[in-house]
Amino acid sequence: MKNNIMYKGILMVLAMVGAFGCSDDFLDTELLTGVTDESFYRTIEDADIALIGCYDGVQQIYNNGVSFPLASEIFSDNCYGGTGNTDAFNYRVMDEFSLAVDPGQTNVFNSSWVAYYQAIYRINVLLEKMDNIDWSNNPDYRNEVEAQARFLRAYCYFDMVRLWERIPLVTVPSSGNLPQNDADEIYTQIAEDLSFAAANGGTTVSPGRINQHAAKALLARVYLFYTGYYGASDLVGMVTGADALQGLEDVIASGSYGLVSDFRNLWPAASSSPDVANNTLTSTYAGPDNPETVFSIKYNITSNYNGDNDGNHWLVLFGMRGHEFSPYGRGWGAGTVLSSFYDAFDDTDVRRDASIIAIDEEGLDFDPSDQREYTGYTNKKYLPLSLPDGSDVATANGASDFQIGQYQDYVAIRYADVLLMAAELGSASAESYFDMVRDRSNPDNPRDATLANILEERRLEFAFEGLRYWDLLRQGVDVAANTIAVNTTVLNGGNSESKVISAADIVATRGLRRIPQNQITRSDGLLTQNEGW
Repeated sequence: MKNNIMYKGILMVLAMVGAFGCSDDFLDTELLTGVTDESFYRTIEDADIALIGCYDGVQQIYNNGVSFPLASEIFSDNCYGGTGNTDAFNYRVMDEFSLAVDPGQTNVFNSSWVAYYQAIYRINVLLEKMDNIDWSNNPDYRNEVEAQARFLRAYCYFDMVRLWERIPLVTVPSSGNLPQNDADEIYTQIAEDLSFAAANGGTTVSPGRINQHAAKALLARVYLFYTGYYGASDLVGMVTGADALQGLEDVIASGSYGLVSDFRNLWPAASSSPDVANNTLTSTYAGPDNPETVFSIKYNITSNYNGDNDGNHWLVLFGMRGHEFSPYGRGWGAGTVLSSFYDAFDDTDVRRDASIIAIDEEGLDFDPSDQREYTGYTNKKYLPLSLPDGSDVATANGASDFQIGQYQDYVAIRYADVLLMAAELGSASAESYFDMVRDRSNPDNPRDATLANILEERRLEFAFEGLRYWDLLRQGVDVAANTIAVNTTVLNGGNSESKVISAADIVATRGLRRIPQNQITRSDGLLTQNEGW
């Protein structure tokens, strides 16, 4: 979001006052600009600036603590926690649904909790101030701004309710000690916000911006998760399966999106090869805003440690531990990939080698002595890039630090997801939609569009995109638990050690995460812990 830099002072105003769950340091931030929420929020230009601040707040949720896309893969049967062999055990705690390995890991998601409520605070301020803004020059734009803001709020709450379920529902700028709400209250707000966005959002496809198509796609995703996880027939009495399907059919019929012809071209690493002679990469990458992108969270290469914080911080966690093999860049080794997942692909499926780095098969001289839970496989979709001389591509192009300057966007909703959700919801064109996705990558092995095949196709298609765990959980906690559970061995620091994920622990927690202990303590016991933790 290149416009963010000039608005940092204003964004401080949007995020400063009394956001529930914020750290003490955040609450103590000094106002350094003369702009206040009383003197701002007057013109359409103010509304645009504030909306950029809302997008910026949502961008920041994945740059604080443990990012949702990364965590979602670690929860699933795609990845282990990984990271360095001498690192803290927070990623193992996430992976194993248990504090047994380190009882002190009670605040794994505390920074994430804070960042979500900071983002929601910005959104709520804008929504509260809508009537103060003079819309006379463009009255129709009011609903479009509100639609974008309400989508972003729903997006945040959908992450949060899946992580923690019972959370405080805040829809106006609030501070203080607020109680938890039941899941249905959270989902009702999500459904209301997305329904408004679907009815009032624009239709223009603009990089990083919300439109009604994105709202309809996310509403279908919420419907599928809620009805599956809670065994309900509809989404809190507001959205039926027919409603969700019609929204997806609308997106398809709009003609605004399409599949990129070669799956490999969706991902920078999979579409790049080293040009040693010129110390560069040759690439067929389709770009971050290709026709398949329905909604993405944008990142900038210009991040630094002086307030411009818009790079992709979580991408480096997925990078290869302490090694670079151009085009693959180094990182911290999180999310090592299970060999069983690699084996789940047909040999003819181009998605396998486009999604997974197979270290031995690719002849990479990787030393696992500093790698925890080494399997020989790691993800290829989201990781830093390296030039042939070993230098990081982001820093070579102006990033101040490879840890915060990664610029690959997170594609939250792809058109392939729209097609497969529509097939799952019983579209008359289900077989055609399913074949469009599968035939792109594995045309020699056709399948029928049964529910089981659609769910398996989703695993192969959306590997490392943060969807697999939630697709498992919506089939039932027992299904998720029995699928994820393992009793095997992995290499920790080069030594073979046991790796156990207990189905009983996943069932005991209902697949939910521990509410950060810091938040329970600060609430003076008003917040209560999720069962199983």
